[in-house]
Amino acid sequence: MTGLLMFLVVILIMLAGYPVAFTLAGTALLFAAGGILTGAFDMAFLGAMPNRVFGIMTNETLVAVPLFVFMGVTLERARIAEDLLDTLSLLFGRLRGGLAVAVTLVGMLLAASTGIVGATVVTMGLLSLPTMLKRGYDPSIATGTISASGTLGQIIPPSIILVLLGDVLSSAYQQAQISQGIFSPDTVSVGDLFIGAIIPGLLLVGLYIAWILTLAIVRPQAMPSGRGDDADAPVGAALALRVMQALLPPLFLILAVLGSIMGGLATPTEAAAVGAAGALLLATIKGQLDWTRLREVVRSTTRISSMVFLILIGASVFSLVFRGYGGDELVREFLLGLPGGTVTAVIVVMLVMFLLGFVLDFIEITFVVVPIVGPVLLSLGLDPIWLGIMIAINLQTSFLTPPFGFALFYLRGVAPAEVQTTAMYRGVIPFVLIQLLALLLIAVWPALATWLPAQVYR
Repeated sequence: MTGLLMFLVVILIMLAGYPVAFTLAGTALLFAAGGILTGAFDMAFLGAMPNRVFGIMTNETLVAVPLFVFMGVTLERARIAEDLLDTLSLLFGRLRGGLAVAVTLVGMLLAASTGIVGATVVTMGLLSLPTMLKRGYDPSIATGTISASGTLGQIIPPSIILVLLGDVLSSAYQQAQISQGIFSPDTVSVGDLFIGAIIPGLLLVGLYIAWILTLAIVRPQAMPSGRGDDADAPVGAALALRVMQALLPPLFLILAVLGSIMGGLATPTEAAAVGAAGALLLATIKGQLDWTRLREVVRSTTRISSMVFLILIGASVFSLVFRGYGGDELVREFLLGLPGGTVTAVIVVMLVMFLLGFVLDFIEITFVVVPIVGPVLLSLGLDPIWLGIMIAINLQTSFLTPPFGFALFYLRGVAPAEVQTTAMYRGVIPFVLIQLLALLLIAVWPALATWLPAQVYR
């Protein structure tokens, strides 16, 4: 039980506010030292640490992380979101609830362009929340729409979580097959998860918009249509031209990244380099890139990437000590011993991850929890692409669920003081239910996640 005690101690220390990477590594080393002194821990497990770190350093898949972060931060500084929101607001402005639809579509495009949830929620909150409130939108509807559309970066590729999940699940899938006596194992890649996430991501966007339009019919007073009194607003051909100017650059970048992966022209890491270069080009064309902003982009990218890799190293130390205490075997026996077999095991794991999402970021959950439960679940015959998509949507739902959802914290930080936190909670609950519906649909029809990869790679 020492491994589970170590896991609980880590959570308690992180709740106290200590840095995640140092908490993971420090707690594990303290438990290892105690075990060595008492003879309960074999120091040989720590001997594998240099190889783990070297593996992280030479892992080409993980190179995609700083590249996608660079792409996202560059596009954020290039005011792509502002142009998209202004243009789509003009396009849907006369439709009741049209501004909320525009916010959802912009959230989808930003998710496919940046893949960074926090940046998307904050950007959308700063740009669209004042406008929605000024137009007479109910605060709960406005904040719920912004929070939900901002979290689409969790599932719509190129999502950072899919990059990390792809790398972790690839190792877990190989472990699961080797444990079953398969010594020429199949592989799963980040590209598989990217392609598998396209249909579920679009499904979520469609469900969001359907809910917004339904709400516009049921509660028209809470979602007014555009006033249409802007005399100098473009119409006809002028509006079409403006829409094309706003949509084509990010769409071109999205197609360049995802199209190169789906067409087999580039690996996800190479596609990330294409995306980074394309983001620089777009920012330059729009006149939004100078040396000052470029330094900000590089510093922000370095800070975020350093955080990711420090957490990965800390998680590697934690997993080695956890395994040295037999924690992985304990988890395996627990999951395999559950009544109901595979279905119950999946439900229990998803519930645990959902609850952990209240206190841990997706990076910690991906690096700490998935390596423990992934091999067990995959040895039960689950499809790794399906499992990866389920985990991503589950964490997206957790980050949206009050009162601890990270997306709500991000939005609360930029929302006006007159917007009550309880209104934000009310607004996101329907979207949380939509997320749960999407999870149920994918659980019942796994082909929603697995069909497209099979078609692309057959």
